[in-house]
Amino acid sequence: MKINALVATDAAQPLSSSQIALRPLQQQDVKIEILYCGVCHSDLHMARNEWAVSRYPLVPGHEIVGRIVETGTAVDKFAAGDIVGVGVMVDSCRECHFCKQQEEQYCEAGFTATYNGIDKYTGESTWGGYAQNVVVDQDFVVSVPQHLPLSGVAPMLCAGVTVWSPLRHYNVQAGTRVGVVGLGGLGHMAVKLASALGAEVTLFTTSPEKGEDARRLGARHVVVSRDAEQMASAQTTLDLIIDCVAAPHDLDPYLATLKTNGRLVLVGIPDRPHLSPNITPMVFRRLSISGSSIGSIKETQEMLDFCGKHNITADVEMIAGEDIEQAFARMLKGDVKYRFVIDMQRTRW
Repeated sequence: MKINALVATDAAQPLSSSQIALRPLQQQDVKIEILYCGVCHSDLHMARNEWAVSRYPLVPGHEIVGRIVETGTAVDKFAAGDIVGVGVMVDSCRECHFCKQQEEQYCEAGFTATYNGIDKYTGESTWGGYAQNVVVDQDFVVSVPQHLPLSGVAPMLCAGVTVWSPLRHYNVQAGTRVGVVGLGGLGHMAVKLASALGAEVTLFTTSPEKGEDARRLGARHVVVSRDAEQMASAQTTLDLIIDCVAAPHDLDPYLATLKTNGRLVLVGIPDRPHLSPNITPMVFRRLSISGSSIGSIKETQEMLDFCGKHNITADVEMIAGEDIEQAFARMLKGDVKYRFVIDMQRTRW
């Protein structure tokens, strides 16, 4: 079945409208009419082959919200008309230790990415959400609370669950003191979700002008990380830090703000390594640095259910598909609050 999509043909060319062929519907599959797709910074990395793993042609997009229009004969979790979401994964091995304990994002064989992955049925690349439709196995589809603005739900399928997973894994609750580094697509969701869980949130930012917005989103405190006096005042105050910055930076100033037994969790992936941290304070205060990768399907559904109860969505700016290159350019300048979302109904194919 042929559909319209925004396609990257090589690293040097802008995305352009073209037709692609979806795989035939399998027994466990649902076909989704895509309504909205968030624009993740990784989409830009992949379109430009900045991680040297892109295979062209490539259709980005892994923050998908849409309506089911067709189901395979064995589908029992969803029906035509359901509003659903698809995130970063569309399959995994299903057999390894992690898959069996519902942590598919750590699949030992490697999960199948929503785009630029290898489709096990066709052996060809998977296609992402910058398109009219997508075909996905029902086990990698989640239900979306329909009372929420669907455009604001889309970024939660990646940005939202990426910060939700460590917040839940480390049992953030009322009274936990949480730091968030960076107020971008991930950071603004971390502030919202940690605050809604009852945590006392401190935002670290290099931009003083972001303070007012951070407090609107739920931060109790704002610390300008370039201000030595403000950083000193935050020392040994936090239980957990979610570091959302995807650029190399010095981790030591943030480690200094952790209490004994505190943990710094990295969710941003820089293009070059961070500086090696000072081990001495880590030893003497039993500090930890860890990482966290997206989230499981189970965690994604839990996050959406939680957001449905608390009326939480991402702050978004809507674009049409033909505006994607301008959106990429603005993303590089940090000129978005806080996620671009493609409206497929406005897109001229």
